[in-house]
Amino acid sequence: MRGWWREFAGLVLPVSCGGCGRPRTALCPLCAAELTGSGPGPVRPAPEPEGLPDVHAAAPYEGGVRALILAHKERGALALAGPLGGALAGAVEAAERASGGPGPGPLLLVPVPSSRRSVRARGHDPTRRIALAAAGRLRRTGRAARVLAVLRQRRRVADQSELDARGRLANLAGALEVSAGGVRLLDEAARAGGRVVLVDDLMTTGASLAEAARALAAARPGGPRPFIPGLRDSPKGEGAEALFEQPAAAVVASSPSSFEINRNSRGSCIVAGGER
Repeated sequence: MRGWWREFAGLVLPVSCGGCGRPRTALCPLCAAELTGSGPGPVRPAPEPEGLPDVHAAAPYEGGVRALILAHKERGALALAGPLGGALAGAVEAAERASGGPGPGPLLLVPVPSSRRSVRARGHDPTRRIALAAAGRLRRTGRAARVLAVLRQRRRVADQSELDARGRLANLAGALEVSAGGVRLLDEAARAGGRVVLVDDLMTTGASLAEAARALAAARPGGPRPFIPGLRDSPKGEGAEALFEQPAAAVVASSPSSFEINRNSRGSCIVAGGER
């Protein structure tokens, strides 16, 4: 009901840009350019959590982009799901290219789940909504894409906004799992040549994406293969097994310094300022 009211309010009440507050538009041209203008690129945090897949982000998490994500996530600016999903679609395509290009089957967007408590408080699931918009954008370009919301939280986790990188890893360790029905869906998609990209609206420490990748690996037929730090191109499984191992990942935004790490040194640090 709360989500319905937000949708209705967006139709009848005056709107302003979620990024800068400019009146009479949900997204002004300047903030739209900030969201997509620089183009997606590889990102990684420092320290990098074990098991983190290769991640691509559409934009740095700062300025108007930060305001847009928070407006959609925390203030129910649901009209922003479309442009945020468009930015995510670009990051998904970049992640797919970096991992070997399109496969013969569908592109499967697997969103990192929010807690049920957060979804109730916000009145919607922001990551899933953005993922659905991204899949729709990809389909309009001719790419077979769908959202598989197969990850779920198996236990309660603490709010992450005040936790550092180590605290987030401990908070999320073992927190996610693939639903029983999700294993079947992933297995069927893998046999059809599908490719998985984990998606989220924001990466800060990388703990959420690393845990999501671990949960997928744990659901692999025969159990997970051992992770070798620093070795991303180790031999993969074949057929259905390969879909569960080290998927690519894409996010709308990541810390500005995580973009810089790819151009400078691994000694840079990120500021953990995101909320789930």
